[in-house]
Amino acid sequence: MELKDLKPAAGSRKNRKRVGRGHAAGQGKTAGRGMNGQKSRSGGGKGAGFEGGQTPLARRLPKLPGFRNINRVEYLPVNVSRLEEKFEAGDVVDGASLKAKGIIKHEDALVKVLGDGDITKALTVKVDKVSASAKAKIEAAGGKVEEPC
Repeated sequence: MELKDLKPAAGSRKNRKRVGRGHAAGQGKTAGRGMNGQKSRSGGGKGAGFEGGQTPLARRLPKLPGFRNINRVEYLPVNVSRLEEKFEAGDVVDGASLKAKGIIKHEDALVKVLGDGDITKALTVKVDKVSASAKAKIEAAGGKVEEPC
């Protein structure tokens, strides 16, 4: 037996039906689409997602999950441990200095100092918000917290 002798099993390979090739071919004229009507036309049919006139599922569901509060204010969190490692004693911590040290990307971003970690340096913190624990730690280290009103 050689490669040229290999053949598929009898009846396992069938030629596809070529419709619309004349009367003699058996599928001429209407090409198996029947007479008239929507499905006989090119591009005819209902389309994916059509549910018989009922509002489709894709339109019944909300566009986005959950509730988006348009008045939400996002603060960038900065821990006191980060201030301890990046700033020297007596420095002023504000948007510009945080950007200069590479802690935040934009100096006008809203920042909240959080109390994770320890601080030993006396810093003057001038940011948008400071947590109660962070404020206690900064003041215990001899620093000052100046929040805008």
